[in-house]
Amino acid sequence: MTVRVVFADDNFLVREGLAGLLNETPGVDLVETVADPDALLAAVATHRPDAVLTDIRMPPTFTTEGIDAAKRIRVEYPDTGVVVLSQYVEEDYAFALLSDGVAGLGYLLKERVSQVDELVRALQDVARGGSALDPKVVEGLMNRKNQETSSALQGLTERELEVLQELATGRSNASVAKTLFMSERAVEKHVGSVFMKLGLVHESDVNRRVMAVLAFLEATGGPSAR
Repeated sequence: MTVRVVFADDNFLVREGLAGLLNETPGVDLVETVADPDALLAAVATHRPDAVLTDIRMPPTFTTEGIDAAKRIRVEYPDTGVVVLSQYVEEDYAFALLSDGVAGLGYLLKERVSQVDELVRALQDVARGGSALDPKVVEGLMNRKNQETSSALQGLTERELEVLQELATGRSNASVAKTLFMSERAVEKHVGSVFMKLGLVHESDVNRRVMAVLAFLEATGGPSAR
């Protein structure tokens, strides 16, 4: 699967360096690079890419421009996935990005960029409507309110929580099985148990996975958590 990508970063050296890397990467067609949110939105309107890769901090305030652009793109161009890049684990920004759902969104640390296979997988995942969350970001979300874990997750076993954490990074059942050294059938049983305990038995499989991840994010301190 070749993913058509628009890339946004205000730092010239980062932008040119990563653009060069993406141009040499099989499976990626870099259609345009830009330096600010307005140019990013214009490029998306022009090219209708499969995925966008964008820094979080861009002009004019260098705060949440990338996240704001990502949320707008997902509303106006739902067939375009977005992966945002951050220098550090910033849970508030992650929650702001994911507050309306995880479908088609990714959050990676910039250190992950050097792992080209991981970056390409993230772009492909969001382009298909999946999610791609850096494991360190997920860990930060888990630890943020460890003492105030929602009762919705208190009934899950340690293994079920491990499986749910992996689901939150956008992994498939097969990938979770490989990561946790389990059989795929065992993962399916744990996922089914998670759905049952979270009261998600009547939703479609896709919706159940998304809602389970949202419950996980809420329980670890999301803006809509109770």
